Amino acid sequence: MLDADFFRRWMTGAAAAVDREAGRLTDLDSAIGDADHGANLQRGFAAVVKALEGDPAGTPGAVLVLAGRELISTVGGASGPLYGTLLRRTGKALGDAAEVAPVQLAEALRVGVAAVAQLGGAKAGDKTMLDALEPAVEALAESLGASFAAAAEAADRGALATVPMRARKGRASYLGERSVGHQDPGATSSALLIGALAGAEAAR
Repeated sequence: MLDADFFRRWMTGAAAAVDREAGRLTDLDSAIGDADHGANLQRGFAAVVKALEGDPAGTPGAVLVLAGRELISTVGGASGPLYGTLLRRTGKALGDAAEVAPVQLAEALRVGVAAVAQLGGAKAGDKTMLDALEPAVEALAESLGASFAAAAEAADRGALATVPMRARKGRASYLGERSVGHQDPGATSSALLIGALAGAEAAR
């Protein structure tokens, strides 16, 4: 079973991964976006860690709802609302339980990813964060929530698969064919988030 401490480790691990990879995320975003993805997420996840340190969120759902709220209020552009929606809707789907089974997290993540798709009006293949999140959720569901490592590997493959895609959503879509040949920064940061989930599992 996964308790609030597990979810705190997930968010702390995500913040560390984003901090470590902020320069790379910004480099990727400079090619097809606003060149601020790394800095924006770095600021947002730092705020998440600070908020969690000062808040007694005691359930898995409460941890994710708090994290999502912080990202929405501190990250500019589209990334804040999209990541905030992902975590808030996943947290709300988990409810008030003190502990959740991995398969429940898999189901809740599916709800969160669907909310991201609805908010952004995107689908897999559009060269967005969904290209990492959807295969991750599928891999996790196929393992009945048992393999976060499989989800992380699927997210990494999904992010890499955005390189030959032409962007159909977001700022990169304005570049048309010039968006081809670049890895999507949103898919890359999503893979970091799922990688941190696997890291939280490994630390148990």
